[in-house]
Amino acid sequence: MAATREHEAMSALLALIASGRAVTRTELAAVCGLSRSTVTQRVNRLLDAGLAVEHGSGASEGGRPPTVLALAPGSGVLLAADLGATHARLAVAGLGGEILAESSEDLVIDHGPDRVLGRVRDGWHGLLASLDRGARDVRGIGIGVPGPVEFSTGTVVRPPIMAGWDGFRVPAFFADHRAVPILVDNDVNLMALGEHRGSRAAEDSLLYIKIGTGIGCGTVTAGRLYRGSAGAAGDIGHIRLPGHEQVVCHCGNTGCVEAVASGAALVRSLRAGGLDVATARDVARLAVDGNTAARRALRVAAQQIGEILAAVVSFHNPGCILIGGAFTALGDEVLAEIKAVVYSRVLPLATRNLRIEAGPLGDRAAIVGAIALAQEHALAPGALVRLFG
Repeated sequence: MAATREHEAMSALLALIASGRAVTRTELAAVCGLSRSTVTQRVNRLLDAGLAVEHGSGASEGGRPPTVLALAPGSGVLLAADLGATHARLAVAGLGGEILAESSEDLVIDHGPDRVLGRVRDGWHGLLASLDRGARDVRGIGIGVPGPVEFSTGTVVRPPIMAGWDGFRVPAFFADHRAVPILVDNDVNLMALGEHRGSRAAEDSLLYIKIGTGIGCGTVTAGRLYRGSAGAAGDIGHIRLPGHEQVVCHCGNTGCVEAVASGAALVRSLRAGGLDVATARDVARLAVDGNTAARRALRVAAQQIGEILAAVVSFHNPGCILIGGAFTALGDEVLAEIKAVVYSRVLPLATRNLRIEAGPLGDRAAIVGAIALAQEHALAPGALVRLFG
């Protein structure tokens, strides 16, 4: 059975309830521009189908307190995975986005897709079993990986740090869940989505910048994640930094800001100077401990990243830039250097209301984003056809 306009309308209502933007019949009618009777009719269908529940009363505005709506706890679960270069964070969430069970472990992404995804599958099975749930309860899956992804197919495309993953179609691995949406995206995109959803859409135009082993950017525009025509939007790590044409990047070009100012670049530079560092977090740790060379290298890198962000701000005019990754361990020091360059290089109109700050979710942003991605597609009109069935 194909999705109908009725499914589309109810999908919109469920999405609003799940996001918290509208949780009473009156609020839903106001946001959707529908009559109260139409909204009530559709909400009743959701209640009868076990997809929504009445969840207490809201604040009264002079009359009878309105009934608050929520997604039904028993309507299904979502699976989420945040895969990094050396870690995996897994979660099972309710259809409303609340985390029901979670685990994390060390994991090397270069061990290849079969080995890594096998551990993800086994980890999910264990979490589901702990909740007395099974594959039949899963309504959607969201997975973040540290490399470029063709979003429409979930295929990893020429990743710089994921040995053996090029051309691998991730959704095809999970045969147990082929009947539900399986979404795969770059981890920075999911961080941007997670921060946006986690803040209940406090800012509808934001950039999330991850500064770690590499440098990446996720973009939320008009309240929605923006991937570009081929899923490559936000790849700011490969914008050329003037004056560094002699530095060769792993992408094959020269002068990329990632080759000059990323955690990997700083590791190479500091190791050449005799310091014992292996990761971006080692660099941050040295700087926090007061090492002069590490602090100086981080200040210069922050200024160089600020130069690139100034151009991005002039073009995109976001309302907020959130910074995440290993270097946020230094607190305001890195942020101050980035802010100084951006505010000095960009015209006042674009920076008048611009906020530049650390992402409040920290290292949890990607798993929250993976859940939000799975939820969005689990509540889509086509998925509702299966849920009603």
